[in-house]
Amino acid sequence: MAGIDRSLVRALPLFNKLSDSELDDLLAQASLRRFAVGEAVFEQGAAATHFFLLLHGRLKVTQVTADGQQIIVRVVHPGDIFGFAKALQRQDYPGTPTAAAESVVICWPTEVWDLFVEKNPHLAVNAMRTIGERLQEAHTRIREMATEEVERRVAHAVLRLIKQAGKIESAGIRIDFPISRQDIAEMTGTTLHTVSRILSAWETKGLVQGGRQKLLVRDATALRLLAEGSAD
Repeated sequence: MAGIDRSLVRALPLFNKLSDSELDDLLAQASLRRFAVGEAVFEQGAAATHFFLLLHGRLKVTQVTADGQQIIVRVVHPGDIFGFAKALQRQDYPGTPTAAAESVVICWPTEVWDLFVEKNPHLAVNAMRTIGERLQEAHTRIREMATEEVERRVAHAVLRLIKQAGKIESAGIRIDFPISRQDIAEMTGTTLHTVSRILSAWETKGLVQGGRQKLLVRDATALRLLAEGSAD
């Protein structure tokens, strides 16, 4: 079976050191899948049969805690690899990635992982860097939840989103995928009511502009001051 056309991924930093033939060999073992909004790529706790790369769209990764609370642990952006439980010495997936926008994913069988990194050492380096960045973000969020008031946590979460997925417009910076107030509540360990109250106050002050699953940051500087605890 023919592999995926290398032109789809050639521009991604993950593959920029591979020759055309190396990239073709890698893609020959992959398949392409599309996911509609709300569709899960895999479920938390399922056997880790594949690992993935997001080619287009956005995914929200959720976990259900032991007490039944659902939290959003991260957002997967185009070019990110995910689901590589093998690298974490896991047999199952620790979370559920769900399409926040229509998404296209490249997937490889898990058994290819060792060959994937053995033949392409810099891919292993990139994977480890990705793991490190996720751990750093997780530690930062844990620290924020343990030490900061809710408004500062929400400000940090929104700033992270515009850094990772912000699109500059004349009126400000728009998060370029659907994001709900409930999503932000799950990212910050608080309630929908609290997030709604905070965002409504920010809208009144001209910091953000909301809408149905839309968020435009109109004053990022003021939001940074809030996140740092420096605002009046």
